[in-house]
Amino acid sequence: MATSTWTAALAMCAGAAVWLLTRRNHESHRLRKLLTPIAPQPSSNPRWPGLIATARARLRPEWWCLAAGATVALLGESVVPLAAGAAGVPLAAGVRRARDARRKRERRRAAVIAWLGELAAEVRAGRQPGDALRLTLQDPVASDAGPGAARSAVLAAARFGGDVPGALRSAAREPGAEGLLGLAACWRVAVDRGAGLAAGLDRLEAALRSERDQRADLRAQLAGARSTAVMLAALPVLGLLMGSALGAEPLRVLLHTGPGLTCLAVGAVLEGAGAWWALRIVRRAEER
Repeated sequence: MATSTWTAALAMCAGAAVWLLTRRNHESHRLRKLLTPIAPQPSSNPRWPGLIATARARLRPEWWCLAAGATVALLGESVVPLAAGAAGVPLAAGVRRARDARRKRERRRAAVIAWLGELAAEVRAGRQPGDALRLTLQDPVASDAGPGAARSAVLAAARFGGDVPGALRSAAREPGAEGLLGLAACWRVAVDRGAGLAAGLDRLEAALRSERDQRADLRAQLAGARSTAVMLAALPVLGLLMGSALGAEPLRVLLHTGPGLTCLAVGAVLEGAGAWWALRIVRRAEER
């Protein structure tokens, strides 16, 4: 009876953790709360809403690993899956940070291309390069073209007659802003030799757009390979589910016997190495 009560309590805790993890978009929820008039609602304990909001803000998607480990630990009556889930949290956090950095880099590349188009349009309209640069840098489209400090340095150099190409090269060090190196070269050629800046900006924008399209096409072609690697990595989980459905009790064998634990450790190492190797091949192909 005590074991059943303990199992039910752990299941309730895991369910509560899963419910909290589903609320990922905390920023937009907080913005909607700020923009929507707040109606007074009676509450017996006003501290609970604040505690729940804080918990939702602190929880990250990587905590799914811990929730999954707790669920498997309940089913297999072992602490090994719980420890594995806890160890997987920092790994999942690293994957999430890498994914966010990749998305931020792509957004910055798109912002650089859009900014170059606006700058070329302003120059063709008859504005001086410095005036066009100052005007377009103040546009919201250029807000993602580089970090605030680098954008401020470029704006200051254009406003006070500083080294604009040098400021652009410094801003191009940020991931995704490599296209600013071409803008620095076009700017130096236009200023030193009197060449047309608009034509150079048009060619630079076209080259960056072509490179972005090629990268997107390559990513689409490699999507099948990535999906195959993920599917192969999920086959052991499917095998465990099929074994459980057939009544073979694979979790009891893997978690409560010496040979089972050995097979589990070796299989986990080989599974992780294979998934890392396959995804690394895909990433290297994308980089090339």
